[in-house]
Amino acid sequence: MRIAANISLLFADLPLPARFAAAAGMGFEGVEIQFPYDHDAATLAESAKAAGMPVVLINIPAGDIAGGDVGLGALPDRCAEFRAAVQRCIPYATALGAKRVNILSGRPRPGADRAACHATLVGNLRHAAEAFAPFGVRVLVEPVNPFDVPGFFLDSLDTALRVLDDAAHPNAGLQFDLYHMARTEPDLPAAIARAGARIAHVQFADTLGRHEPFSGAIDFAAAFAALRKAGYDDWIAAEYRPRGATVDGMGWLGPFRGLVAPLTQPSPP
Repeated sequence: MRIAANISLLFADLPLPARFAAAAGMGFEGVEIQFPYDHDAATLAESAKAAGMPVVLINIPAGDIAGGDVGLGALPDRCAEFRAAVQRCIPYATALGAKRVNILSGRPRPGADRAACHATLVGNLRHAAEAFAPFGVRVLVEPVNPFDVPGFFLDSLDTALRVLDDAAHPNAGLQFDLYHMARTEPDLPAAIARAGARIAHVQFADTLGRHEPFSGAIDFAAAFAALRKAGYDDWIAAEYRPRGATVDGMGWLGPFRGLVAPLTQPSPP
């Protein structure tokens, strides 16, 4: 596995274009960006290339974040806005070379019909999967724990798996965040096993504070063993909130590499 930095959260004291080089300097092998849309795509692509940092994932625009939106995917009355967000994302994903984009399901209005929200998300996922397929970009959905984001539609692993099962699209997959899943699943390795081959991207932070690895309760060795058993050997992205300056909290990276490295080595005969 290769370790990426989420430069929307890490190195936040620097302008976004400067964070690519900062991530490279700390030893990351790639980056992901939550929402790059306030910056020119070509400028970001140049910064990524200069730093030798592939961009592995971005999010599809999630609505009016300043106004409280946390996604559009499951909102029946905002399908046109979601489709416009897909069209806005495509040139960014292609310019940056991102091979994964993530749909945030959003927070339906109180009392909203969950069946209608589910059907909306299934339809939106299919639409996005079709739209991005010609560019070789896979579309993901992500469950988010309800403690951090109350009212988020995909609030558990099972709700996300049902969406993927009903969408039944080969270009759709699961974004599995170890932090969010550790908050909702009593057995993280069992949750990884249940998700299995549908896992298409992994993020991590530690519980409960969503800080650096080894600052909380997640057994990362067990999680990586479960990922290996599930057949996952791709990017894992550090998406945590640094307790201080990012560079002052990087002591986890060396030991973390020791846990990840066996996943990229062939099994003994």
